[in-house]
Amino acid sequence: MARRAAVFGSFGQLGVELVRELNARGYEVKGWERAALDITHPDDVERAVVDFDPEVVFNSAAYNQVDVAEREPQAAFMVNALGVRNLALACRQIDAQLVHFSTDYVFDGMASRPYREDDPPHPLGAYAVSKLAGELYAKAYLDRALIVRTCGVFGPGGLHTNRGNFVELMFRRAAARQPIRVVEDHIGSPTYAPLLAARTIDVVEKQQHGIFHIAGGTSISWFNFAKLIFQTAGFTSELHPTNEREYRTPARRPKYSALSNSKIDGLGLAAMPPLEECVKHYLAVRERLVKPAPV
Repeated sequence: MARRAAVFGSFGQLGVELVRELNARGYEVKGWERAALDITHPDDVERAVVDFDPEVVFNSAAYNQVDVAEREPQAAFMVNALGVRNLALACRQIDAQLVHFSTDYVFDGMASRPYREDDPPHPLGAYAVSKLAGELYAKAYLDRALIVRTCGVFGPGGLHTNRGNFVELMFRRAAARQPIRVVEDHIGSPTYAPLLAARTIDVVEKQQHGIFHIAGGTSISWFNFAKLIFQTAGFTSELHPTNEREYRTPARRPKYSALSNSKIDGLGLAAMPPLEECVKHYLAVRERLVKPAPV
């Protein structure tokens, strides 16, 4: 009998990859997008989880408007913290494992090397606080919760979401044919969504729980990431570096938030490939998806 897996946030750029990968591995999968089920409604969450009775529940639903969260912290907390609590309580009722996705933003960016799972969190703003609170709720109610922290997710599903991803943002800026400025003093480890989904399911199948970092294998500034995207795509856009001092945002962000994959490497999982390979694959998939239909 196929294992059952539930995916909340199934239409997001990570959610679609989770559904695809789980189906490929023979799971019986049921997904809910936000329009169909809002995780801030506890009764709806409980009913959905109990009726489907999955062995594992993936939560890729999130409020991720980092700057807007400074104006509406309650909205961020409702989804990223209390929504996780609702899922955790529902999972506890049927003894399902909750897999919850968190963020590099739980750290303050003061490290000089990629963050490990045992590094103490220190969030800098409302969004980051709400994500850390979600981690705490998952651990408070469940003994086997799996919390996956990641960074700068981009995947083909971003073509069909409202906010897209960093690659799509660069494509929109390039299409406007105006000078593009990207910060060079913030460093992360951008993560390709199909690989994040696959590695996360690998960790589940190895019967792991606790906190794991799963992020791209390349630490890079956002300016250099933009440069890589344009070089790979063959664009000649006018790209200029800027910095945190020149480009102020409502929310403080960690200046260095690359994540170490040493814990998943210790499980014997395949290493994350170089970012260049991920960008090439993304652009190849993107080309197929946006290619006009023949007339």
